[in-house]
Amino acid sequence: MMFVGDSFTVGSGPVPSWQTYASETARLLGWQPVIAGAGGTGFLSKGRVGRTFQRSFEVELAWRPAPDLLVISGGHNDRRWSTTRVRQAAERLLTEVRAHWPGTRVVMVGPIWLGGAPPKAYEVRDALAKAAGGEGVPFYDPMRQRWPAEAILPDGVHPTQAGHERIATWLAAELS
Repeated sequence: MMFVGDSFTVGSGPVPSWQTYASETARLLGWQPVIAGAGGTGFLSKGRVGRTFQRSFEVELAWRPAPDLLVISGGHNDRRWSTTRVRQAAERLLTEVRAHWPGTRVVMVGPIWLGGAPPKAYEVRDALAKAAGGEGVPFYDPMRQRWPAEAILPDGVHPTQAGHERIATWLAAELS
């Protein structure tokens, strides 16, 4: 099971990569996780590492044997671009993944907002859902969930350890 994503996926603050929702989801499903990406990244956002999700896929995952499942998770950091550009970037990534690993099951998880999301976050989510639907990829929407206050770190953005565990329980159920 492989993941590509942002700080929610790879870990941030007091939550290291081996305790993120991605790692915990894999554990719950009995799979070994391989996690790629970096904080601040997205379909268009290069974050501090200077690469998008597509580039993270290319340099961190594409050289590996094809997984049974690839989870592409994010969009949180892509709000400053037009939703058309975000959708097109997501479509390019999905096309590349499908060409590289035609037998791999691919799913997309939309932006994770544990508290109140700004209006543009919903627009990004909808653009990503459209990209996934157009490519025949299941889309899971964490913005439809209610997350308890104890799931959010004091930064008001990232999940606590308990938050990661809640996200993992939700995602594992969706993937089962």
